[in-house]
Amino acid sequence: MRQPSLIARRVAAASVSLVVAAGAAACGPKDNDAKGSGGDSAPHQGGTLTVLNSNPQQDFDPARLYTSGGGNVPSLVFRTLTTRNRENGAAGAKVVPDLATDTGRPSKDATVWTYTLKKGLTYEDGTPITSADVKYGIERSFAPELSGGAPYLRDWLVGAAAYQGPYKDKKGLPAIETPDERTIVFHLNKPEGEFPYLATQTQFTPVPEAKDTGTKYEEHPVSSGPYKVVRNENDGEHLVLKRNTHWSAATDSERKAYPDTIDVRSGLDSSVINQRLSASQGADAAAVTTDTNLGPAELAKVTGDQDLASRVGTGHFGYTDYIAFNPEVKPFDDPKVRQAISYAVDRSSVVNAAGGSALAEPATTFLPDQKSFGHTPYDLFPAGKAGNAAKARELLAQAGHKNGLTVTLTHSNSKDFETSPEIATAIQDALKKAGVTVRLQGLESNDYGDKIHDVRTEPGFFLAHWGADWPSGGPFLAPIFDGRQIVKDGANFNTGLLNDKSVNGEIDAINKLTDLDAAARRWGALDKKIGARALVVPLFHPVYKRLYGKDVRNIVISDWTGVLDISQVAVK
Repeated sequence: MRQPSLIARRVAAASVSLVVAAGAAACGPKDNDAKGSGGDSAPHQGGTLTVLNSNPQQDFDPARLYTSGGGNVPSLVFRTLTTRNRENGAAGAKVVPDLATDTGRPSKDATVWTYTLKKGLTYEDGTPITSADVKYGIERSFAPELSGGAPYLRDWLVGAAAYQGPYKDKKGLPAIETPDERTIVFHLNKPEGEFPYLATQTQFTPVPEAKDTGTKYEEHPVSSGPYKVVRNENDGEHLVLKRNTHWSAATDSERKAYPDTIDVRSGLDSSVINQRLSASQGADAAAVTTDTNLGPAELAKVTGDQDLASRVGTGHFGYTDYIAFNPEVKPFDDPKVRQAISYAVDRSSVVNAAGGSALAEPATTFLPDQKSFGHTPYDLFPAGKAGNAAKARELLAQAGHKNGLTVTLTHSNSKDFETSPEIATAIQDALKKAGVTVRLQGLESNDYGDKIHDVRTEPGFFLAHWGADWPSGGPFLAPIFDGRQIVKDGANFNTGLLNDKSVNGEIDAINKLTDLDAAARRWGALDKKIGARALVVPLFHPVYKRLYGKDVRNIVISDWTGVLDISQVAVK
């Protein structure tokens, strides 16, 4: 997942769309009943689940969606070769088979991946799903008019860099072979041990070529999942899904598909969503949200109400908010200055500015505090709870700034409790104790994104955040610290402009591993190694608190998404 400012159109966890959304295990936890509240708690089939969202489910075409784990609403209609494990907490951060019989069979060097489709797979009209359909679904995602999905396949597949999709090039991609109706083989440019994670993206959804209507396909995509689209109004603002009678639970152990109907209504103000979920009147009693959190003020109100508190789902997602340095801008070219600021940061005040400990957990590592990422605890510049001003002053003196210095901190004016004025002010106050005068430069969201993601305009000192496309250290560390991913004429995310051969080489070595547990340990060690460079100051990992209606049952929140999984939900 990329920066939320760039992924408003994506599903996520973090926003997704994103791919939108760290810390201890997420769950249907002790502060909410995993079966829902009230009597008749056993989940059963039937009824209508209402989804109240801020952002419309735009571009409802598997080629155009940027999802992780198959997405939330999209995963009800689109099945993929693999998917996320639909369980609470850390168990939900694992990749499992979906259309395929396993998570993939790699060649010895992980440059060839082979999948076999399960028997008995069908579309909503009862016709069989074939490997050729999966291949075609992937190929159409390369069409310029269907852009928007994850970019990895263009980089990873042999000969795919210049491919323009099947509408212009009907020969297709030779890198994807379908020797028979149930077998599909992928040939990669380089070893990619995490290919099973990529195969959860919606681009791996089968699409029957005969039913492909190009840019109009989103209006009625052919379902391979438990629900089919019966209404799509205003580009996903109102989406109605009905049960797909040709879906079989015998081929799908992940989706429960309890409700008969899913009614997704979007374009709502976040305060209205939380008010409606709180009141739980009429259809809203069987309602959830997949993109709207409780803010600090709303959470305070909810916490004081036992009934509402029992209807709050708590989740964690692989996401880190941090300070970024550009070491090519003075005085941040001096590691001692960067270290001094690392020591001076008061994480307690930053957490309070982010909404308090219920909504943010302090971070001293760049990788989120989850096993799947390979989290290795470290605190290389211990600031304590309130910042270590004395140590910061000592380092500044060594750097030739014994009388302190003045710097500018760039942040967004968006009220997101992440890169916003509240966080910037907390940092400003902490650094003042260490003799650092911080001038704040607040920019509107688009200007802020343009400035920090362009190497020509990137400031020396600014707020940033990052979320993972899947729960692993790879999509977390590589875009930020792999020197080969520095982009000089487009959106750049390697904010520290780090291009170290040993770091790049370790990233390549880890990518070859198909043992994901072993890879996770290596990612954790690399995180600590990079952390010693003081190119970033990890601040906190957000926590997601979301209300659900009083008649909602079977709450499942995994560490993959950090939010309620509607494929598991039942209504009273």
